Amino acid sequence: MLVGRDIYPEGDAEARIMYSIITGMGFIGGGAIFKSSGSVKGTATAAGLWNTGAIGISVAYSRYEIAIILSVVSFLILQFSEPFKSSDHQK
Repeated sequence: MLVGRDIYPEGDAEARIMYSIITGMGFIGGGAIFKSSGSVKGTATAAGLWNTGAIGISVAYSRYEIAIILSVVSFLILQFSEPFKSSDHQK
């Protein structure tokens, strides 16, 4: 959204393409979420897919600072969130 507001402040039709890409990545990520036996798996994968789309759009519009921040935050969360996961859902 930050890239969209900066590049398309008037809400041009081209901004809809960017928003559609983000929505499509979220839809694909939704397919990665599986629910079975009271547990849910794949939410990190879904978030990672959506984040990858946002990074790609940021790079496409030469907003490297946003892409770097998204990349670093995503790496830190996915790399170091293991201790915070519930132990009863891990196998």
